Formats: sequence, C-alpha cells, structure tokens
Amino acid sequence: MATIVIAGASRGIGFTLAKLYAEAGDRVYALCRNPAGADALNALASFSEGRVTVGKADFGDGASIDKFAEELGDAPVDLLLNVGGIFIGETGPEDRNFDGWRESFEVMCIGPFRMVQALLPNLERARGKALTVSSQLAASPWPYGGMYSYSAAKAGLNRVMRALSIDVKERGISVCTVHPGYVQTDMGGPEADITALESASGIHDVAAKMNLDNSGTFWKWNGEVHPW
Repeated sequence: MATIVIAGASRGIGFTLAKLYAEAGDRVYALCRNPAGADALNALASFSEGRVTVGKADFGDGASIDKFAEELGDAPVDLLLNVGGIFIGETGPEDRNFDGWRESFEVMCIGPFRMVQALLPNLERARGKALTVSSQLAASPWPYGGMYSYSAAKAGLNRVMRALSIDVKERGISVCTVHPGYVQTDMGGPEADITALESASGIHDVAAKMNLDNSGTFWKWNGEVHPW
C-alpha cells in the first residue's frame, strides 16, 4: 500500500485520481481549498474504509500547505500529485488584469513548488515521486496566441520542476510534469477530447513509470514525452 497525496482533489482529474488510488488500496490524502464543500470527495472518504482522508491545502495559501505538512508529520509519501489550477479569463493583448497574473503564478507555479518543498522530508523517506499537472500551453511548439498568464505560469512551473528534479535527485526523489490532455472538466468544457477518467488513468500510468533516470521529464498523459 502506497501513500498518495493529491492536491486539488475536489473534482475533475484530481478527484478521479483519488478514486483510482483508493480503489487500488492505497492510502490517499485528498486535499482541496474547501474540504467542507467537497461533497463528492467527502462521500468517497466515507466509503473508503479509512483509506481516504480529506484535508485542506490551497496553492494560493502557503500557510495551509505548511499546516498540512505539520499534520502529516514524518509519514513517508510515495507520490505527491499537484493537480489544481485556475484560468482567469483574459480578454486579449490589451487586458490589464495583472492581479490575475499574480494569482496565476501564485497558484500554478509557486504553490506546487511550495507543496513539494513542504513534503521533501516525507518524499525522501519513501524515495518518492512528485508529479505536477502542467499544460501543452507551456511548450514553445504551442502554435496559438492568447492565455498569456496561464501559459506563462505553466512554463514557469515546468522550469521550476526541471530545476528541482536536478537538485533533489541525490535524495532519491523523482520530479516530473505532465500535460493532462484536453479534458472534459469545468475548465476544458464538455467538447474536450478526453474524459477525466481517461486523463487520470494516463497520469496514473505516467506516475508509475517515473524514476530517477527519467526525472525532469515533461510527459503527455498518454506516456509520450512532450516536446518543450
């Protein structure tokens, strides 16, 4: 039985990942911004025979991350999955919502780094893995404009995790990022290419094949390496 921490688990890909790991018999800490309002997640926990614990962690609130790490104590963590993200709804090149830019970087670049940082001792005890959901929009081959703050935050995330993978390799920790696909979630919409289950199953398989030799890789949800 592995110990899995999922940040951003209240719905969509994160919730589906929590369900997959719980059904496989793993111990899951399912984190979200508002645990009291996460009805589906709490229902999953109630039927999990103690395998799922719902907790609070908000990528935009560093204190909540530190508090969770304190509550976790010295428990080894086999896998950390950073899933949560936001899109502020930019209107084009003239959009001056720079507070939204700052929130994007706080939630999608700084927050995931803080989560890995806070759990480094736990990951080191298990020689564990940290996998963070990024996006194909972070890659230079992406052929479209727009979504400036989202793309920039995800590109920064990729570079941060690449650097982190180098710095913690000798501690036995693998660090990667993954493009989840164009997914039928609240963000992707109903016309997206794949379901949350297809995406989560792919991410599950990517996490399983992570190791120190391929640490630092930017993956696609289907197991291919994403050009960057």
